[in-house]
Amino acid sequence: MDKPKGATPTTEHSFAPFIRILGKGKTSTRSLSQGEAEHAFGMILRGDAEPLQIGAFLMLLRVKEESPDELAGFVQACRTYMKPPPFEVRADLDWSSYAGKKHQHPWFILSLLLLAQAGHRVFIHGSAGHTPDRLYTEKAMRQLGLPVASHWAEVSQQLNASNLSYLSLAYFCSPLEELMQLRPLMGLRSPVNTLSRMLNPLKARASLQSIFHPAYARLHQDADRMLMQPCSLVFKGDSGEVEVKPQADTRLYRLHDQQTQEILLPRSLAKRVEPVATPDVESIKALWRGRVDDRYGLNATLATAAVALLVLCPDITLEAAQIQASELWQNRDTARLS
Repeated sequence: MDKPKGATPTTEHSFAPFIRILGKGKTSTRSLSQGEAEHAFGMILRGDAEPLQIGAFLMLLRVKEESPDELAGFVQACRTYMKPPPFEVRADLDWSSYAGKKHQHPWFILSLLLLAQAGHRVFIHGSAGHTPDRLYTEKAMRQLGLPVASHWAEVSQQLNASNLSYLSLAYFCSPLEELMQLRPLMGLRSPVNTLSRMLNPLKARASLQSIFHPAYARLHQDADRMLMQPCSLVFKGDSGEVEVKPQADTRLYRLHDQQTQEILLPRSLAKRVEPVATPDVESIKALWRGRVDDRYGLNATLATAAVALLVLCPDITLEAAQIQASELWQNRDTARLS
């Protein structure tokens, strides 16, 4: 077998101590401190770690499960490394979208339209293609003629014009995008799938995140607190996207001014709804224009918009947010989707 590229058997690599910390054994293994995590992930982003080391590092973290300190350190490293936006580009709400839709249509896009209609500047960032048979947000927004940017200046223009803009992770942090695409090779998610949701590159005061596994809610919340995020909300969404499942009770984990709160959003549909054969945008177009009566789609749209309002306006109640979401729907511009 050929020697792995970059291997130096007589001299320890500078990244090796971080692997040793994570993989020393049941009694000696520990989590990285926030500073160690930032240093280690910075080396990965700069190309100072070997591919073999990166794979070992990510999978050791996957087995151990990342700590809030580690997650906060990884996010800080990405914020330091990524292509920074111009100072004048600002958003009210950071909306992460990395999972793609598998079982239902991307109803949350209609929630985005309602929020933009209400005057909230919403910035969406995401990635695509790392999991097969899913409809990713960038593709869906392009099919709907909604604003997708290719650089920060375009993000600024789109937010000013329509209060809405999507930018791919590949543009502002390409090494992280490359790590995201390793999932088919690894067969498992890694900390990359978690930390990407918390990047908030425009430093929006409000951040909305979704998880696939409920246990990760507290992890996101604790890391957001360490990162001094003013207000954030995380919940288990459909397919891991920021979209409420109306046939299930949803626990919302909100952080506001360093104080945590758990809110129960009761289900609005009593019966289980079957998955769609293939997620598409024609169905959400039809609902927006009033051509169909889709109870699941409408309930998912309104509930997701209400949850977003809870983080944008943290002083309002859940009931008030639901009423506001319904009013926005009644007053929507049905010609918005051409």
